[in-house]
Amino acid sequence: MKEYAAPEWILCHGKGESHDSNNPLILFILDVSRVLFASSFYTPSLVVSQLVQEVHPQSFAMLLVLSFVLLLLHQATAAYIPSAELAQIDNGLARRQASSTSSTAPTPTQKADSQCTHGPFTRACWGNGYSIATNYDAVWPNTDKVVEYFLDIQNATMSLDGFSRQLYVINGQFPGPTITANWGDTLRIHVKNSLTTNGTGIHWHGLRQWKTNHMDGTGGVTECPIAPGQSRTYEFLCTQFGTTWYHSHFSSQYTDGVVGTMIINGPATSNYDLDLGAFPITDYYHRPAFELGPLIQTGGFPRGPPAGDNILINGTNVNLNGTQGRYSRTTITKGKKYRLRLINTSTNDNFKVSLDGHNFTVITADFVPVKPFTTQWLFLGIGERHDVIVEANQPIDNYWFHVVPVTGCSSNLNKNALAIFSYTGANSTGLPSNATRANAPTGAAVSDCNDPNDKLIPYVKLDVPSNYTIPASSRLDVGFAIVQNTAQQTLFQWNLNFTAMSVEWDRPTLEYVFNKNTTYPPEMNLITLPGKNAWSYWVIQAVPTIAPPIPHPIHLHGHDFYVLGAGTGIYNNSQTLNYKNPPRRDVAMLPASGYLVIAFITDNPGAWLMHCHIAWHVGLGFAAQFLEQADQIPNLGIGQDFQQGCHAWDTYNQNAIFHQEDSGLRRREFPGY
Repeated sequence: MKEYAAPEWILCHGKGESHDSNNPLILFILDVSRVLFASSFYTPSLVVSQLVQEVHPQSFAMLLVLSFVLLLLHQATAAYIPSAELAQIDNGLARRQASSTSSTAPTPTQKADSQCTHGPFTRACWGNGYSIATNYDAVWPNTDKVVEYFLDIQNATMSLDGFSRQLYVINGQFPGPTITANWGDTLRIHVKNSLTTNGTGIHWHGLRQWKTNHMDGTGGVTECPIAPGQSRTYEFLCTQFGTTWYHSHFSSQYTDGVVGTMIINGPATSNYDLDLGAFPITDYYHRPAFELGPLIQTGGFPRGPPAGDNILINGTNVNLNGTQGRYSRTTITKGKKYRLRLINTSTNDNFKVSLDGHNFTVITADFVPVKPFTTQWLFLGIGERHDVIVEANQPIDNYWFHVVPVTGCSSNLNKNALAIFSYTGANSTGLPSNATRANAPTGAAVSDCNDPNDKLIPYVKLDVPSNYTIPASSRLDVGFAIVQNTAQQTLFQWNLNFTAMSVEWDRPTLEYVFNKNTTYPPEMNLITLPGKNAWSYWVIQAVPTIAPPIPHPIHLHGHDFYVLGAGTGIYNNSQTLNYKNPPRRDVAMLPASGYLVIAFITDNPGAWLMHCHIAWHVGLGFAAQFLEQADQIPNLGIGQDFQQGCHAWDTYNQNAIFHQEDSGLRRREFPGY
């Protein structure tokens, strides 16, 4: 790219120098020329600070006005770069970004620029050479800053929608506190278990845990549960940026309240004025999950899991007849653009969301920045996140935000949950005056449970090798079975690869690895991945003859995976797959009676769980685990904390009120509060 240099006379021709004429008009023309040239090469602040000292007194007032006008023009066209000189992103290098106030994607320049800083008109920038064009799978900043949080998991009685019930909550609130850090920070999070009769632990959903597998927070896989009265410290580097959530991976605790949101600040593919923060949405049950779980397992709900009693938006809602509880209310100001971080933290329900009269400009799929696209409504599967830009461009009023459980993959008594977006100047306590469903999905879209994969185009272009035929051994069939346990009790099971996964809380997978085991109990459903830094391709196949026709949100720990294809029917290598910059994310929908084809690189040592994120399904065994670079796991720096945590759990569990009766990943029987 051509380098530009400003002529020296622009900021060096001082007012003390002689001129051919002392005519005020000529002096003014000369000074104006200097300002115009300077504005082409320097930032407005530098132009003003230097020229105020240099210009002639006769021109000062007029130049001050002109400089102010130029400042406004500069902001309106911030960081413009001629299109002829733009270069392609390659090799995952960090690039400086040029962007404007529009919602279009910024374009990378050829040279990294540490002076490109993050702001309302330059959201694509970050600093120190990092930007939206940085491939965070390959390179990331390290700020050497430690951000510390303390979380206390407690028993509580709360009324979130007007119905009072017992919950497990974090720091006395639901959802738990939002954990916030910057890209490249280290998070150090202390978790205390103050529950009376339950173990616990926290999984940091979607975070790669780059070479910190033991911090993944998955009981029975990467850790023993935290015993009551005990604490555990999780510490990991934020190699990604964006929006996610954290939740208990112990039994069904997140259904009963152990959940919170996370924001890792970083660059974005579209500009905005203000960040509205995390916006979690969840189904909600009035009966405890520990009560519902055993009924689901033993066939107490023969048509599937029970319908949710309500939907909570930002942790609150009114009851179904609107007489108790409260709506979530978000205030916005006309003329501003807002970033809204949508998260589905549900147990069973997938949603479609919309805001009356307003479009969404989608800028992320889970952690992955995407090329912005505009839509009137958006599908949000369990565990999925989408950051969107909302422009407050409508008349000042109150507007309904709609959350609709998708009929093809959800069951809830609330068919249209509502929240309020209130413009500054509108009635701050009133309800929206217009009850029409503007921008809502209609027709087949109401029951469609598929991700919009054709629109989720990652901003950083990464391709997948296509010279590979996926073997039959890489197909993982999804099935459903009715079995009997040793007590001749009928049990429902979901299975993956013909195995209903089960783990032991007191002997996690990592303990097997530390003990140099080379064989594992079949019920652990462990798949050893060959090679290092190799591509791994998998087909998750819902077989119509052995599984009910239900869509499933598939989540993989430790990786963003590439979504090569998804469709109905049986995959047989004849279907067209997308190897050219396919969607990347950590949750994707497996269509009903269909297939999902994914790929990822084996570059992150650890035991990584893959499971359906319908909590009831994973509790019935719908999961498998990938063992990746097992020989490198002992080198991850796993210390005495791991063994001490397991010892504390063993001590507690000897006298526990109840013991593990299920897969160990979500749900257990015979609870106690």
